[in-house]
Amino acid sequence: MELSPLKNLSKEQPSLSDIQTLRKRARQHIEGGAVTSGYAADRETVIKLLNEALATEIVCVLRYKRHYFMATGIHAEPVAAEFLEHANEELQHADRIAERIVQLRGEPNFSPDGLSLRSHAEYVEGDSLKEMIKEDLVAERIAIESYREMVAYIAEKDPTTRRVLEEILASEEEHADDLVSLLEGLKD
Repeated sequence: MELSPLKNLSKEQPSLSDIQTLRKRARQHIEGGAVTSGYAADRETVIKLLNEALATEIVCVLRYKRHYFMATGIHAEPVAAEFLEHANEELQHADRIAERIVQLRGEPNFSPDGLSLRSHAEYVEGDSLKEMIKEDLVAERIAIESYREMVAYIAEKDPTTRRVLEEILASEEEHADDLVSLLEGLKD
């Protein structure tokens, strides 16, 4: 007699539900959308964290856009292009975060009221090209640390949100590397 794969699982692996159980659970509380009974994270806390990340991304978009328009000097053209690219990528991050908030049955907070208070990064303008790059680098480093902490907090409780945050984290690390390269290029 051959055993079903569900009965051969070791005690260390999570158990798998049979098809009928999956179907039955899917029909319960359907108004929850993507949030099923298997969702293990504290949804309200995750939404709060995501709204803070959303504010951080919006502040970064605004700072990068200002730097793009204010960049002047002999090295300004390639640096401004990098600022614009980063602004556009930060906007994509904001959109992904807002989309995930909605999937979790929350509301993305785009209100300008209190935006800088919700943001992990500060909005610092910088007076020179070099200062702008440094301020953007500081903001990227803040974002990197806050995303790492959120990923660790969420862990296995919400793999979809964790994956979104990990992908944004990888992009923020690339931004930091880009900015370090720009700074090195200004050491003439």
